[in-house]
Amino acid sequence: MATLYYESDGDFGALKGKKIVVVGYGSQGHAHALNLRDSGADVTVAVRPNSEGWKRAEGHGWTPVAPVDAVKDADIIAIMVPDQTQGELWNGSLKDAVKPGATILFTHGFSIHFGIIEPPKGSNVIMCAPKGPGHLVRRVYTEGGGVPALIAVQQDEAGSARDIAMAWAIGIGSARAGVIETTFREETESDLFGEQAVLCGGATALIQAGFETLVEAGYAPEIAYFEVLHELKLIVDLLYEGGMDGMRYSISDTAEYGDLTRGPRVIGPESKAAMKEILKEIQTGQFAREFIEENQTGRVTMRMLRMRAAESQLEEVGAELRSMMPFVQQARQKAEEKA
Repeated sequence: MATLYYESDGDFGALKGKKIVVVGYGSQGHAHALNLRDSGADVTVAVRPNSEGWKRAEGHGWTPVAPVDAVKDADIIAIMVPDQTQGELWNGSLKDAVKPGATILFTHGFSIHFGIIEPPKGSNVIMCAPKGPGHLVRRVYTEGGGVPALIAVQQDEAGSARDIAMAWAIGIGSARAGVIETTFREETESDLFGEQAVLCGGATALIQAGFETLVEAGYAPEIAYFEVLHELKLIVDLLYEGGMDGMRYSISDTAEYGDLTRGPRVIGPESKAAMKEILKEIQTGQFAREFIEENQTGRVTMRMLRMRAAESQLEEVGAELRSMMPFVQQARQKAEEKA
């Protein structure tokens, strides 16, 4: 069993006197920078001049700096640009600008684990990965809570790496909820698997298949949308609050019996075999190589699949139904405003 660590298990003082640079102001970057600033840390935001991130940072009260200039005298450098651009940014300019002994922090182990970035010797290399998107990391912090996080140490040159990682988790609010210590390998491979097989890939494919099954059987697309997508949030909320037992306690006996007897027929041995194959592709680096190549060749496949998904009947019906539910749009707008 993993050990959970909280604020009392670390010391935010490990960041005291440290010049922190957050490179990137996207989903995670803005949340970490704002939360750390509110916690009292000395933070500079580094983004590409004249970019959307630059304008967004200025809107949040920052005076942003170009990355290559910002990192020169930084004690802690947090790399928070997307995975596919980290290697180009690091190898193209940052690695020669980082001062000796600086701590390099990541929110996901992808670039380190798959060798896209080779960190300098003499530097701490650490990770603090909240288990939630950036807008939630920020929103929950402002509400007095926190999103749980994983921390890891890849290189500990000064004997202070773990202390800094834990202090960072405290600063962004994650230690209020719980922090688990892991490795770059474990975080990277489990995170990619969760996204591909369950949280994103598995869930969306299941929804699409369920929608098509009902529509092809003659049921109204609007009915199908409500049954397989709209109501999913209600079930996920129950799972989040009480796990599978809590969810099953809250639903009807009819729904529970159908869950227990039919669910394994949908997600059965073939699905689990596919999951194992996906995990193997992640572990061997096949997925990482495929993803990097996809980005280097113009994202042709990704753009085609995005377009196909956006033009599906499920998305067309969903957009129309959501437009008739103002409270859904308001919730999304509030999340974007708090981000």
